[in-house]
Amino acid sequence: MSDSKVSLFFGNIKIILIGTAHVSRESIDEVRNSILETKPHYVCVELDEARYASITNKDSWESLDMVKVFREGKGFLLMANLVLSGFQRRMGAELGVKPGEEMLVALNTATELGIPHSLCDRNVHITLRRAWSRCNFWNKSKLLASLIAGAFTTEKISKEEIENLKKQSELDGMMTELADYLPQVKETLIDERDRYLAAKIWETASQGNKDESKKIIAVVGAGHMQGIKNHLEKIYSSKENINITELEIIPPPSFLSMASRFIIPAIILTLLVIGFFHSGIGTSFTMLLYWTLWNGGLAAIGAIIALGHPLAVLVSLLGAPITSLSPFIGIGILSGITQAIFRKPRVVDAQNIINDIGSIKGIYRNRITHTLLVFLLSTLGSVAGSFISIHFVTDIILN
Repeated sequence: MSDSKVSLFFGNIKIILIGTAHVSRESIDEVRNSILETKPHYVCVELDEARYASITNKDSWESLDMVKVFREGKGFLLMANLVLSGFQRRMGAELGVKPGEEMLVALNTATELGIPHSLCDRNVHITLRRAWSRCNFWNKSKLLASLIAGAFTTEKISKEEIENLKKQSELDGMMTELADYLPQVKETLIDERDRYLAAKIWETASQGNKDESKKIIAVVGAGHMQGIKNHLEKIYSSKENINITELEIIPPPSFLSMASRFIIPAIILTLLVIGFFHSGIGTSFTMLLYWTLWNGGLAAIGAIIALGHPLAVLVSLLGAPITSLSPFIGIGILSGITQAIFRKPRVVDAQNIINDIGSIKGIYRNRITHTLLVFLLSTLGSVAGSFISIHFVTDIILN
């Protein structure tokens, strides 16, 4: 048995875990051959309904409503999803493999043989939202930087390197590096899903006659193999299922996270009041002018760099000084909505989005990714402007 396949025995239940690299030709062949040879009673795959739809439904992006995305505050989540999808697609393109193809092969092979099958992963949107909500500002910045760097990397990945992703020694190093760099993200993307997948696989294995011998094949990413194995053994030894309800809940923002939304507005308003009582209305006006020019100016520059629609630039210029004082809305939402209204995404943008995300030219050409770029850069400009203007406003008071 290869390093990427593990057989687990729990009484009369045999669970075969097949660990794959999601853009590996060998993984595709191994999955199909294993199902054909084993003829299991059930097949589980590491997919959820949303990812399954994005892989199988070419029209899924065409129904995307960008204005709704921004209104619901999902701009950063969509960016993360796109960058991850684009990175996998780019790796697969070099090897002639579509990301997730081994999962589809597992489902199609099971269908051919009349074997029941199921999608066992947690909804990708819940996973991303849980990961995002658990990160502090610093870790969110690191995560965004990593995603953006990954989107534009030109490093080629060889077939041998892809196959090495299934080796335990390679995986241990990668997991350790991720845990050190972004522990909250590793816990949500890997550890929580290990528990979730194990619970779903065991739920499947426990169906039907308890005295009947069963063989289950579970096709999962190689990075989940050890975690799933450990959790399955715990479930069997304790005879208790894992409660996964808690893993499907989006945690509310922490008190510190909620409070941070009010910190900058409180600082600015406090400085303006101090300036008024300390030096009069003239100083307060100068401070307000600095705030407006730095905040609105850098937000507008961000929109200009993104080649945003002129009205999106104007909204950034005029709106950033106001939205930065509000804990409930950011300028990126307003500039993104404006861009989406006046440069409405087309069907061709939806059809080419995964390919376009892999290059700067493609991002600017595609109206969906272009809108997200306006959203991102105007937001970053406003954040930079807030910190810079606080420095200048404080300096006015002190001098």
